[in-house]
Amino acid sequence: MAVPANFIVQAKELFAPFGDIRIRKMFGGAGVYCDDLFFAIMDDGAIYFKVDDETRKAFERRGLAPFTFEMKDGASATMSYYNAPEEIFDDEDELRHWTTLALDAARRMAKFKKKPAKKAANR
Repeated sequence: MAVPANFIVQAKELFAPFGDIRIRKMFGGAGVYCDDLFFAIMDDGAIYFKVDDETRKAFERRGLAPFTFEMKDGASATMSYYNAPEEIFDDEDELRHWTTLALDAARRMAKFKKKPAKKAANR
């Protein structure tokens, strides 16, 4: 299902206090970036926040579900993104709390994925 234009506008406004927000349509959904960090997915009227080993339990304790999708072979796949609580849309403290968890997880993952710089060969 495509992400409606008005939902994209709403998400940009919602996350604007956190940095430069860019939303990129992909695979029927959309990726949400803050200052070039991929921290959320928009799909089927929902927002899913990035999680890692440090933040996953907070989402699970809240009873929030992971982002899953069906692959071409019919199998289901789960990604490291969990549904955002509905309260983020009307409670600034909740928005700040959950978005910060997602941004922190995205930062940790970005650091982890960076490859070390190549050293110049000694001659």
